[in-house]
Amino acid sequence: MGATAVPAGDILEFVESELAPQAGLVLEVHEYSDYIAPNAALAEKQLDANLYQHEPFLREYNEGNDTELVAVEQIYLPPLGLYSKSVDEVADLAEGSEIALPNDPTNAFRALLLLEEGGLITLAAGIDEATFGLTDIEENPLGLDFREVEAAQLPRSLDDVDAAIVNNNYAQEAGLDFEEDSILLEEFADNPYVNVLAARADNADDPRIATLVELLTSPETVRFVEETYGGSVIPATEG
Repeated sequence: MGATAVPAGDILEFVESELAPQAGLVLEVHEYSDYIAPNAALAEKQLDANLYQHEPFLREYNEGNDTELVAVEQIYLPPLGLYSKSVDEVADLAEGSEIALPNDPTNAFRALLLLEEGGLITLAAGIDEATFGLTDIEENPLGLDFREVEAAQLPRSLDDVDAAIVNNNYAQEAGLDFEEDSILLEEFADNPYVNVLAARADNADDPRIATLVELLTSPETVRFVEETYGGSVIPATEG
């Protein structure tokens, strides 16, 4: 198994120690610090599956690398958030505020959707993640200035910008509190960015993968996620 450390690595370590032995499943978890290596390792059969990404990112990776990785099951939503060290709420952002965004296309598009949901910008109708650009922002009443930053560096950028949209795993690793430090968070309902257990097309039907899905969506794992993350990570299934 491949995973980023938080929350996927934590969740898999819980399953590995608490649930897998009784199910006759042996897990070996490898943690990664970026979003490309876990898919490359899976495609090259160094891994049997990974857990860290949403389906739009998985599709983008397949298209760009001629791979056949598949989403097996939705596991949890790590809400994307707008974080700030200088203001306490969205309404406090001043004209010309500088906002840092993830620089990979899928999460940059997701970030703009979050800003639109928060009433900060309006996007052109009909745009999608495959073709969008910052020029597709039709309305920007505050004249926000956007800086694209590698996702892993976004927490550090908070010292240099007015706010930054940070992926949940990097926010957690940096010690950002989603209640105290975020000024805008994604909602779960109808969210396409739920993280999935991914495998290859040639092993997605492996019985071991099916067993892992059962364990990752079990009441015990759901309870672990809810108790560990207190709402900053949302299970895709009910306990």
